[in-house]
Amino acid sequence: MDIKQKLIAAIGQAADKAIAENVFSADQLPEIALEVPPQKEFGDYATNFAMQSAKRAKMNPRMIAQAIIDRINEPWLEKAVIAGPGFINFYLKADVLYQELAVILAAGDTFGQSNAGQGERVQVEFVSANPTGPLHVGHGRGAAFGSALVNLLRAAGYNVEAEYYINDAGNQIDNLAASVNARYLELLGKTVEFPEDGYHGRDIIDTAKRIIDRHGDKYMNLPEAERLATFKELALKEKLAALKEDLEHFGVTFDVWFSERTLHNNGAVRATCELLQGNGNIYDKDGALWLKSTAYGDDKDRVVIRDNGVPTYLAADIAYHRNKFERGFDRVINIWGADHHGYISRVKAAIAAMGYQPDHLEVLILQMVSLYQNGELVKMSKRTGQGVTLNELIEEVGRDAARFFFIMRSIDSQLDFDLDLAKSSSNDNPVYYIQYAHARICSILRQVEEAGLDVANKLAGFRRLEVLTEQIEVDLIKKMAMFPEEIASAARERAPHRIARYAHELAGMFHTFYNQCRIMGVDPELQVARLALVTAVRTTIRQALSVLGVAAPDKM
Repeated sequence: MDIKQKLIAAIGQAADKAIAENVFSADQLPEIALEVPPQKEFGDYATNFAMQSAKRAKMNPRMIAQAIIDRINEPWLEKAVIAGPGFINFYLKADVLYQELAVILAAGDTFGQSNAGQGERVQVEFVSANPTGPLHVGHGRGAAFGSALVNLLRAAGYNVEAEYYINDAGNQIDNLAASVNARYLELLGKTVEFPEDGYHGRDIIDTAKRIIDRHGDKYMNLPEAERLATFKELALKEKLAALKEDLEHFGVTFDVWFSERTLHNNGAVRATCELLQGNGNIYDKDGALWLKSTAYGDDKDRVVIRDNGVPTYLAADIAYHRNKFERGFDRVINIWGADHHGYISRVKAAIAAMGYQPDHLEVLILQMVSLYQNGELVKMSKRTGQGVTLNELIEEVGRDAARFFFIMRSIDSQLDFDLDLAKSSSNDNPVYYIQYAHARICSILRQVEEAGLDVANKLAGFRRLEVLTEQIEVDLIKKMAMFPEEIASAARERAPHRIARYAHELAGMFHTFYNQCRIMGVDPELQVARLALVTAVRTTIRQALSVLGVAAPDKM
């Protein structure tokens, strides 16, 4: 447990004691939040817990604060002081922070990891784009966010499975086959009418060309239904392989690729509808089967089996979510685009109708991405005249910048992606700024090694960290000591952008340290202590970037 968590626990225990001793009463106390005061004289940590509790306890906040202070007796706490209307400022004993630095050095690449999630089984389903063409920029935001969320949850002690739901059944795949078929016939000299709902991308023409390159006009004289069935399988296999390759190129992998087709082929869709009919949550009207979703908070009932006997998309989605919960996940997280916002209530209604807890499904909605270059909105690819693909973006700005820029803002806000900034090698580019801090520390350590000092050996037995007395040194230790709680809190909030912000703040503090504090040519003990400090900073930056799926380069 890090010092911040120890302090939170101590405050909570003190409040419980005060309530047990009838100093004040409250049915439910607020969550205890700590912050680092902006000025050293206000202590190492501060809380407004007493002020937040005052209304519920019906007591003056300064009196609550005093009751808490009187009941905290920890060996690592120097003092606690009431400030203003009821803030409590905590002052730690000097050696506590140095112990925190030693903990970071000992933890190495496990620093930041915790058991906050207590092994809760969580499935995160993300991207799940139709395998009908290349991924675009909007998919990229979902891919970067989803994979970072998976990393974050794992670091916080959740048992996480990443899943891609392959929409390989239904009209979109039929339209893919029809589009390839039309381009195939066109390339072989036939005049055909392109399907009204067909896909017009250049990649469809390329798929048709590859079929001709491999098989010539072999399929020309097949009955159209047979040719369409063949092209459906060929195109789906190709598009799915390309999609997987593009995601891996972006640093995104999945534990499970789940096929929608399997739900139809193994009877899961029909079985799920029969289950809902059996418990009275599906009824027949005008020859179609309707889900009683209004009984569970939806604004209207929904068709699950059409009057022609064909299941709707919703029917497959209900069967899919039933399958998720049958696999034993404690919590299911879906990451959807903004256009799916209205779909949430009907899926949650279906989950409730099946007897599962609807709040065990979390749906995170991604807002839109807008690309800007030279101050102007970029809508179309220069290469194809269509939407910008994820691969084109990576080619333009690089994988690390693309991932960081997608993650650095909360997903519930629209993202304006500045291509020029993402490509720049300047301190204004946040990912460059952070990576440069890591590379600069690696350079320092190389220089010291080249000067004849075995850093690892020196740090192994070094205990004189208390010589780090400059304010920026103390601030760096405090900031790093907060990292495990930052990971745990960001995981609870499903907020990888908090780690991006943390890494940027830590890098800024390191750059300030670098400009203020020498490492070479100072007292030997101070030199080793500062090497310990920058080694810990390097570890923390690397761990933060690892969560984001961004590289931590040794040289730049």
